[in-house]
Amino acid sequence: MTTKDEPIIVEQTYNASVDRVWTAITDIDQMKKWFFENIDTFKAEVGFETQFNVIANDKNYLHLWKITEVQLQKKIIYNWKYGGYSGNSYVSWELSKENNLTRLKLTHDVQEAFPKDNPDFTRESCIEGWTFFICQRLKAFLETNN
Repeated sequence: MTTKDEPIIVEQTYNASVDRVWTAITDIDQMKKWFFENIDTFKAEVGFETQFNVIANDKNYLHLWKITEVQLQKKIIYNWKYGGYSGNSYVSWELSKENNLTRLKLTHDVQEAFPKDNPDFTRESCIEGWTFFICQRLKAFLETNN
């Protein structure tokens, strides 16, 4: 992903309340069930930082997150980097109520380019990853854990 790329946007509507979706994306115990099981700690508070490793394609990716904005039950943004790799981005999770449903709009915006020679950092790979987490994993989690 480069700074020339348009931000990645993935949207999904869930048959769940805003409160329910907010809890799923901010509560560490719930995040472990659908997002990353090895997140040690997470708090929806500006300035909170966490890091954890994810092994993908035989590579170790140290995820470095720092919360930069929180609007309770509406929006959370975190700075997203990988230890040992160039690149800097922001991930925004925005919730809105639509009738009795909740719409999530995830935006991943690159501020500094990630390594071009690593296929895990391509735009296509990131779109595939976010679509998997938002449209499959989170959706299934919310539908089976209501």
